[in-house]
Amino acid sequence: TTSFSQQKKVTVVIDAGHGGSDPGHLSSNKNLLAEKDLNLAIANFVGGYIKKYLSNVDVVYTRTDDSFVSLDDRVEIANKKKVDYFISIHCNANDRAAVHGTETHVHDLNSVKSVKLATVLEKEFANRAGRKSRGIKDTQDREHSLQVLKYTQMTSVLIECGFLTNEREANYLNTTQGQEILASAIFRGFRSFIVQEHPTINFLAPTPEEGDYSIQIMSSKEPIDTEGKSFKHLEY
Repeated sequence: TTSFSQQKKVTVVIDAGHGGSDPGHLSSNKNLLAEKDLNLAIANFVGGYIKKYLSNVDVVYTRTDDSFVSLDDRVEIANKKKVDYFISIHCNANDRAAVHGTETHVHDLNSVKSVKLATVLEKEFANRAGRKSRGIKDTQDREHSLQVLKYTQMTSVLIECGFLTNEREANYLNTTQGQEILASAIFRGFRSFIVQEHPTINFLAPTPEEGDYSIQIMSSKEPIDTEGKSFKHLEY
């Protein structure tokens, strides 16, 4: 509590799952992108929104291109930098093509802050992004642990943005609009969470610098007398 009260900013790792020689899940449609590419696109949108719309939040990426990053390295990046939050972005798959929707994974339901963040994210997916929320999953639900959740030493979640094995959802994930909507939901959920967790930190985006601005109010193909009475009320 003392440490958090003295913080002036927070740091979040945005982890785009898979990459390089590890494509992740593949869609049944060979013309669609592999999971690794979708993860990176959504991760870049999330990081971009944070940088644009929030102050006092540093963003660290585990990868910014199609490179392979081991699970050990992803964990080490987060732990070594002693970040506050870790958000891993993935896409899902299932033997049943009808299965669709988002999931947010935590290591253990006893991880109170991770569960709280996951809850906020799933609400954003359902209520604002219009996706089907499949809820929060933990090690017991998966019947196995996830390394990036088990060994990271901060509030950590792993997001499954949708199922590539569902034709309709795979098509949605392959659109820029779909990627932006999902990223926006992640951003909004993260923003509302950190505002509550860090009430002493100002997360408002910086205002534009003061200066002179001009506004175009009309245009015309013919010359106009700007000294005419029609313009006098503008006082400019």
